[in-house]
Amino acid sequence: MSTEFSQAITIGSDLTVNRLGYGAMQLTGLKVWGEYPDREGGIELLKAVLEIGYNYIDTADTYGPFTNEQLIHDALHPYPEGLVIVSKGGLVRGGPEYEDRDAVGNRIYLRQAAFTSARRLGVDAIDLYYLHTPEAKDVPFEQQIETLAELKAEGVIKHIGLSNISAEQLGAAQRITEIDIVTAHYNIYVRDNAPLLRAAIEAGIPFSPWHPAALPKDDSVARFLNVLEPIAQKHEVSVPQLALSWQLHRYDKMLPIPGTTSIEHARGNFAALTVRLADDEVAAITNLVPEQ
Repeated sequence: MSTEFSQAITIGSDLTVNRLGYGAMQLTGLKVWGEYPDREGGIELLKAVLEIGYNYIDTADTYGPFTNEQLIHDALHPYPEGLVIVSKGGLVRGGPEYEDRDAVGNRIYLRQAAFTSARRLGVDAIDLYYLHTPEAKDVPFEQQIETLAELKAEGVIKHIGLSNISAEQLGAAQRITEIDIVTAHYNIYVRDNAPLLRAAIEAGIPFSPWHPAALPKDDSVARFLNVLEPIAQKHEVSVPQLALSWQLHRYDKMLPIPGTTSIEHARGNFAALTVRLADDEVAAITNLVPEQ
């Protein structure tokens, strides 16, 4: 594996972005419900994110719901050239608890979701639109993909992404339409989606890990830190920066989307783009957890 990697990737044929995106989900209320309590601070943070160098912002209609997209609009519209804002549809919230989440995938609902996300964001067409989850029970997965293809053909969305799917579902979707990117939970200690990463590599499409720099919160973290801390100290970076750099070294089309409500942390995350790891360092981190 090469220790060099490019600073940017291209999604589809025309969306070129820096290889670290900003995940905006935390700019909501408790449990991703309601308005972000510090509205002016959120606007300041979003403006700073662009100044730092991020040009890919990840949101979804269910964040709030709706408030996250609106905050991005209010902070950044009219958008500067080159900024890519991506949203998602298909996940719904019936109340303030995580247990109130569900999925809806029928054609009318997904069309409404895409059109109203575009309206909140203040765009004629959404650069990249994800199916947020494949878990909807009201229609088959394949019909949901057909709806996204229809929205793309109509110019409501420009590129199609899939979130939290399996490798098999990626293959099924690709038989229907072009899929430009996938996103899933993947980091140093959560590797359940390694088969999807391999499928993305085989397909030559970007993989966007969420919670990309997270570590265990229990006693098992010591085993990880025993490997991570010496490498981080050698490169004079923090462990979260090392975790992001490891992601970037795993695949040349990896697009991590760390989230934060701190300008300082956003700046530190972005600095992970400058870290260069040796092959044996990447392997030592990768080998901490077996991959399927």
